[in-house]
This record gives sequence, structure tokens and C-alpha cells, in this order.
Amino acid sequence: MPVSPTPLPPTARDTTAESPWPVRTLSMKMSDYIDKMSPLWIEGQIVQLNRRPGMNRAYLTLRDTDVDMSLSVSIPVGALDAMPSPPREGARVVVHAKASFWTKRGTLQMDARQMRHVGVGELLARLEHLKSVLRSEGLFDPARKKPLPFLPRRIGLIVGRATAAERDVLAGVQRRWPAARLEIRQVAVQGPDTVPGVTGALAELDAAPEVDVIVIARGGGAFEDLLPFSNETLVRAVSAARTPVVSAIGHETDTPLLDFVADLRASTPTHAAAAIVPDVTDELAGLATVRRRAVAALGRRIVGERDRLRALMSRPVMADRSAIIGQHRSEINDLTLRGRARLSDRLERELDRTESLLRHLRAVSPQHTLERGYAVVRHADGGIVRDIEEVDADELLRVTVARGDFAVRPVGG
Repeated sequence: MPVSPTPLPPTARDTTAESPWPVRTLSMKMSDYIDKMSPLWIEGQIVQLNRRPGMNRAYLTLRDTDVDMSLSVSIPVGALDAMPSPPREGARVVVHAKASFWTKRGTLQMDARQMRHVGVGELLARLEHLKSVLRSEGLFDPARKKPLPFLPRRIGLIVGRATAAERDVLAGVQRRWPAARLEIRQVAVQGPDTVPGVTGALAELDAAPEVDVIVIARGGGAFEDLLPFSNETLVRAVSAARTPVVSAIGHETDTPLLDFVADLRASTPTHAAAAIVPDVTDELAGLATVRRRAVAALGRRIVGERDRLRALMSRPVMADRSAIIGQHRSEINDLTLRGRARLSDRLERELDRTESLLRHLRAVSPQHTLERGYAVVRHADGGIVRDIEEVDADELLRVTVARGDFAVRPVGG
């Protein structure tokens, strides 16, 4: 009898290593799930558009304007022809599409039905909203802007490939300070690769220790061409940079959001060159002026000091130089005599005081008492006899008088 096949798990959570789903089952399940999704409007930037003659459908790739994420879209050629202006790569569009899943290839694709350009008015409204959000966060606050160095060790330059902006910055820097060193990063400055290219170059230059200032430069262009420089990701990257950033985008009338967050806004790339390095001609002229002023000031100081010295030497005391020495010698002699007199008086007072103390000492000394005829009687052990009751009849006593001592025995009572 034939063996009946093992039933497949009904849901994904029921699958196991012993009871898995075949690839075809997963593809069918995903296709069924995605087919249930409703059509929706999506927005993105066209990075690739393939429209071949004779085919009734065109294929394009939409990329998110803030992150590096893309999606494949197919659209009838008639829908493209119905648009007021044909779409081109780099344009921002909204597409009404329905998701579909190709089971054989396992890929997701959006089948578009309509496509519209994002209007300038709508883009301006979005930019104004983003501008107000960034301003409320303090990203445009002048207090957070970093000052530019007077003479940077190395200048970081982010420009397009072989552009007039690069030539203007290089020419301006070389003209003003020929010894300046630049670190150039050439990236896309128009189209969908602008934001990742500029932010990547900015991060690389910001991490270089010798780069003291970074210039982001681009020539003028249409409003849509400058939109990447108002991208929120790019603006926040510039705000977070540790190195001062100079924005030189477009003409003086162009004001992308990068101008507001940069540490310095240059109206043109040529103006950026003038802002980041000093003019060597002006600096040399300034140094020459300072040198002339210093020499003149030093000369005036020398003349003034010479006049003061001449005036001092012309005084009478300097005419007879021994007079001032004689005056000081007289003062020294007078001070010496006064010092000796005070010292003599002090010595006499101390001598009188010493003699008075000596007389007092002699008057109260035991020796003076002995000279008056008194004697000191001691026991054999040296103790002084103060009472007759302390004396034994046969004890040998010692008597001290003014001039010597002798031994006695007490008379029996």
C-alpha cells in the first residue's frame, strides 16, 4: 500500500527541524499574506529607471531620502506617459502601488498604478516644518557654533567631482595662502547618493586629527538639486561634527538647512575660501606696519630715556658726586654715635641692676648668716638638727661655721 504523505505544519510556529516547510510552501504563504495588503502611497527618490522600447512596463528603484534603503517598483508605461513631465533619476515622487511577491524568485516588488511628482510647494512646507523642529532643538543656536581657526593646519573639502565649486575654493585658497594644505573628498553632490556620500566624507574628515575646518561646497542649481543639503540626516551629522563646518552651497540666494546648522555660512565657494584662510598679502602688510610702529615706538622710548638720563646727570648732586656720599657718611656717623650712646646707657642700667641683685642675694644667703656668728649643726647622715630631742647623748655631730666645720659631742644633761 502507498504511504500517505506526512501532513505539513499548518503555521510557521508549528514547524520543527523534523517537520519543516519546503521553500515552495513558505513562498506560497508569503504570497498569500502579501496579496491581502491594500494598495498604498509610498514616497521615495528615483535612483534607477529602466524603460525599454516596445515594453509595456517600466522598472525603477525607489530609495528612501533619509536612509540607505531601496525598493523595486514596476509601473505601466502609460502611467509614466500620463505624467505632466517625464520622471528622471533623482526626482522625488509618490507612487500608488500594491505589494506582490514573486514565489519563484522569492522577491518582493511593488506594482505601481500611478506616479506623481512631489510638488515644490509641498517640499517647501516640509522643509519649513523640519526647520522649525531643528530650531526648537537648538541646532541653529549661535551659542553652539564653533569658531574657525585663524590658520588651519589642514582644510577638509567636500565637493563634487571636477566641479566649478572645487576650482573656486582651490583657487581662492591658493591665492590667499599658497602654503595651505587641503584634504579633498569628491562625492556626489546631486541625486540620491548625495546624502550618504557627503555624510561619509564628513565623518572621515571629522575623525582626522589634523583637519581643523571642513568646507562643504557646491555650485548653484535648481531647488530640487539642492534638496539633499536640507536632508535631516545630513543636517544632524553636521551638527554633531567636532570640527568647524563651513557651508558653501549654491548662490547667495540659496539657503538650504545646512546653512543654518553650519558653524559659518559662505554665500559662495569663493567666499568660503576667503573665510577659512587669511590673505598672505594683507598679513605681510600688517606685519610690516606693526614692525614700523614697533621700531618707531622703541626709538621714541630710547630718546625719552636718554633725555631723562641727561636731566638726571645735570642736577647739582650729580655734578658733585662726592656730595651725596658725604651726606650719607654724615648720617651714618650720627647714627653710629647715637647707637653707641644708647648701648652705653643700657649697659650702665643693667650693671646697676646686677649689683643690686647681688647685694640682695648676699643679704639672704646662708653664708652671710654664718658670718654673723651662727652655725649649722648636722647629724652624721647630713640631716640638720632642729630640736635637742633629736640628739643622742653619744652621737657625733658636725658643726658648720662661717669658715669651716668641726665635730662635737653633746654634753650630757
